[in-house]
Amino acid sequence: MRLSPDMVVTDTGTDLVLLNERTGRYFSLNGTGRAVLLALADGSTPEDAAEDLTRRHPDAAERIAADVPALVEALLREKVLLP
Repeated sequence: MRLSPDMVVTDTGTDLVLLNERTGRYFSLNGTGRAVLLALADGSTPEDAAEDLTRRHPDAAERIAADVPALVEALLREKVLLP
């Protein structure tokens, strides 16, 4: 997966703010979403991103297992990420 070339990303250090220059739509990702998007943009798979988050937050393993695929699906649907 790769970030859409239409996206402009501002990294606040804790969150990401994204602007689709083609559509004018804004997106905001919290720290967890930021970690997932940056991992995917660096070539990790969604499973890799989920495993990394689970290592850092083992008490949230079930939620991570559900939330990461849902986030990836939303990012692909909104064309923030391209396959």
